[in-house]
Amino acid sequence: MAVLLQAASRESLAAAAERLDAIVDSSSAADLETLGDELFAVTRLVVTQKPLRTHLSDPSVPQDARIGLIRQVLGGQVGEKTLDVVSGVVGSRWSRSLDLVEALETVARRATLAVAEKDGTLDEVEDQLFRFGRILDREPELTALLADTTQPEERRTALLDGVLGGRVSPVTAALLRQTVRIPRGRHLDVAAEELSELAAARRDRYVARVSTAVALSDEQERRLADTLTRIYGRPMSLQIELDESLLGGLVVEVGGEVIDGSVAGRLAAAGRHLPS
Repeated sequence: MAVLLQAASRESLAAAAERLDAIVDSSSAADLETLGDELFAVTRLVVTQKPLRTHLSDPSVPQDARIGLIRQVLGGQVGEKTLDVVSGVVGSRWSRSLDLVEALETVARRATLAVAEKDGTLDEVEDQLFRFGRILDREPELTALLADTTQPEERRTALLDGVLGGRVSPVTAALLRQTVRIPRGRHLDVAAEELSELAAARRDRYVARVSTAVALSDEQERRLADTLTRIYGRPMSLQIELDESLLGGLVVEVGGEVIDGSVAGRLAAAGRHLPS
C-alpha cells in the first residue's frame, strides 16, 4: 500500500511529478537512466542521514537555505537535471520528513520507468513487476531474505539477481534492485505491486481515451494522434469509443486531463451561462 500523504505533501509531490515529466519528455533514454540512478542515490543518502533529512524537510528553515544545502552536498556528484529535480523537491513543503523520502523515491522510480517509456517496453515492465510481486507473495522465506537489512546490501542484491536470472528487462531489474537496497521496512511483495501500479499510471500518459459520436476514418485518427502528440510532446496512441449521446464532436482524456469538444459538452456549457 502506498504511503498516505497529507494535503501539503500531496501538492508538493504532484508538483515534483510535473517537473519530472517536463524533463522526461525532452530527454533521451540514456539521460533518464542516469537521472534515475542519481535520484535513487540521493534517496539512499537522505534515508541514511537523518539529520540531513530533518533539516531538508523543516518548514522553519528558509527555502533558499534548504536548496543551498542540498546543492552544496551534491555539487559535482550528480548532473544538473538531477540537481534541478532534487532542488524542487527540497524547496517544497512536506508534512513529515519521511514524506520527503517518499517523494525522492517516487521521482526516482518515475525517471527509471521513463526509460521503458522511451524504448516501448513499459507494458512488459508492468507485467514483470506484477508477476514478481506474486512470486514474493508465495515465497515468504525469499521475501524475508531480500528484506533482511542485517545482511550486506551486496548480498541481498546478489540474491535478487540470482532469482531474476537475467530474465527481466533492465528497467525491471533496476527498480527491484533499488527496492532491495532501500526496503524502508516495507514488504517487498507490496513494493513490487506498487511499482507495477506506477508503471500502469506511466503508461496512461501515452494513451488518449477518445469518445466520439461517429466513427473516425483512418485519416482522422492519424491527424488526431499527430495533434495530441504535438500538444503533449510525446507519442500518443488512441483508444476510441463510440458514444452517440455526445451528439457530435469529441471528448479526449489523457492522464486525467479532459478536453471536451463534443456538441453535448458545448450545449451543457452554454446552459450554465444562461440567466436563471
